[in-house]
Amino acid sequence: MKIKAGARSSPLSKAQFEEIRRALHPRLILDPVWAESPGDRDRTTTLRDLEKTDFFTRDLDQLLLSGKIRIAIHSAKDLPEPLPAGLVLAALTKGVGSQDSLVFRKGESLSTLPSGSVIATSSQRREDIVKRLCPNCVFTDLRGTIEERIAKLSTGEADGIVVAEAALIRLKLTHLNRILLPGNTIPLQGRLAIVARSDDEEIQQIFHALIPK
Repeated sequence: MKIKAGARSSPLSKAQFEEIRRALHPRLILDPVWAESPGDRDRTTTLRDLEKTDFFTRDLDQLLLSGKIRIAIHSAKDLPEPLPAGLVLAALTKGVGSQDSLVFRKGESLSTLPSGSVIATSSQRREDIVKRLCPNCVFTDLRGTIEERIAKLSTGEADGIVVAEAALIRLKLTHLNRILLPGNTIPLQGRLAIVARSDDEEIQQIFHALIPK
């Protein structure tokens, strides 16, 4: 059975697509449809004050509702609340690495950072955690793909960046010099969500097995 599956076109989203594909029975074949959402096109709007909107899901929601795809694969933390009318959460994976990581250049650490070092993060919550560890650091906003965020270290735009540990795991970047941050993260971080049309009972039955019991 071939299933048209939508996901964002970033390297991380493609890795998430592969994670779902590997979890399925070999007879279920995912036919990818890559798309962008407002969050991919808009690289300037800060994420710090963003509510649970469709900033990262809108285009895929529209593809689902129009019948052009049968499932959409998302980072579960990016889902809007509530989901658009006509859509339903068909599955939620157990996920990986729910913590946040603070990534440094090779050979550097919190103890070696001079006063005034720049830490880049997209979240006020993450900033507050790092401030407790490094009160003399300054903070700047962080947008872009994981690769673009990491590149800010080599260009000198930042001395540390905060990203989800799950992203580093999925992109095979756990060799990077980093520490795991203490404290709670946002709900569902590290887990993947499968969204389908609410009237597509076949798809809901197929993917129900991915929901942890």
